[in-house]
Amino acid sequence: METIIICVFVLGYLAITLEHTLKIDKLIPALVMMAISWALIALGIETFPKWFDSSNHALLESFGFLNHDEKMHLMEETLLHHLGKTAEILVFLLGAMTIVEIIDYFDGFATIKGYIKTKSKVKILWIFSFLAFILSAIIDNLTATIVLISILQKIVKDRNVRLWYAGLIVIAANAGGAWSPIGDVTTTMLWIGKKVTTGHLIGYLLLPSLVCMLIPSTIASFLPAFKGELDTDPKDVEKPKSRFSSTMLYLGLGAIVSVPIFKTITHLPPYVGMMLALGIVAVFAEIYSSTQFSLTEYPTDESDAHGHHSPVHRSLSRIEMPSILFFLGILLAVAALESLGILFGFATSLKEAMPMIGTEMPDTSVSDLVIVLLGIGSAVIDNVPLVAASLGMFSEGVDNTLWHFIAYSAGTGGSMLIIGSAAGVVAMGMEKIDFFWYLRKIAWLALLGFLAGTAVFFFTRTWF
Repeated sequence: METIIICVFVLGYLAITLEHTLKIDKLIPALVMMAISWALIALGIETFPKWFDSSNHALLESFGFLNHDEKMHLMEETLLHHLGKTAEILVFLLGAMTIVEIIDYFDGFATIKGYIKTKSKVKILWIFSFLAFILSAIIDNLTATIVLISILQKIVKDRNVRLWYAGLIVIAANAGGAWSPIGDVTTTMLWIGKKVTTGHLIGYLLLPSLVCMLIPSTIASFLPAFKGELDTDPKDVEKPKSRFSSTMLYLGLGAIVSVPIFKTITHLPPYVGMMLALGIVAVFAEIYSSTQFSLTEYPTDESDAHGHHSPVHRSLSRIEMPSILFFLGILLAVAALESLGILFGFATSLKEAMPMIGTEMPDTSVSDLVIVLLGIGSAVIDNVPLVAASLGMFSEGVDNTLWHFIAYSAGTGGSMLIIGSAAGVVAMGMEKIDFFWYLRKIAWLALLGFLAGTAVFFFTRTWF
């Protein structure tokens, strides 16, 4: 039964990558493979010898001794656990996307466009790369990607050029999230699990992560896509800017930045802070627009939306729901593999499959190779279960360099494929990025950055 479930996942994954060839939206195979995978688990629950306890990040050795009802109850609890964790991400995404849309409603991003005077493609590339690197460490790589691609859409009108910028933003955002305890979900796992501390995490990973961003951006600067200047759109010059443009921009971005602070103070999940941020931004949006908030009245004419309808409702109606459903499907499908212990076994087998290497190299070298492979593997499958598996594989103490290398590898390795990280999935949804286009154009840049950062990490751990 495990083989069948793996085949379902592979076929679903293949259908997602061939979205444009099959002319089937990627959310359809994602939802189908998720539903079929969990259905097969429910039907074959008696055939599985082990089960992965997600709440404790460990294999449940006694699963085979449970009776049918106990196994079904555990499966339902596990599914509910994964649904809850996925819902946290989706609600967080909904809040962040709505705030971005509210800012756009008041033409807030026109303020940023005013600050960016240059039309040079290379200079704009470096501006967005550094913004992604810094913002992702503060507000996490997922939110930073949403914000920056939203700004990018207002500045770069040529979609073919914008795809290149989006790809480099994904690389920079993942690199920036790796060195911050709140920048990436896997780094947060290690931080909460008391494997790393903030000071040592920044000390070990800031330079490698910076190199991981700098190398791809430097190489991209010489590519034809970033030669010359951006074309100007006369319509942008003629369009009047809202008098609340700057206010809503600073309010919206400030509200998003406050989410990690809220989490630190209250220890509540980030989505709670994001809902509070959305509520505050929505209040000011309603006041500034002088309209009455309603979730039941839909605008019949797009042209009069600004004049007669709530900005909050209009922003909610413009959210990319297919991307949200795709995220739901892909995360719960990966959760099915995780629950059966398949991903845990994959990670563990990497270490066990190298006995010959282990006889010729020190244990640290074997561990390094395993972690590099985990990073590359995180581009294909979700990095969260791989990091969870590493928590069970290794027993090193807090702030051991191994944990920092895991944080770097899992955080940046996902950039090699567009669906290898949360930031990539969001960018894929917002810009409709083709899987194979990213594989051809961006993956090699991400790989070079990953390897260069890895080499720098080996130096930093020897003298830090």
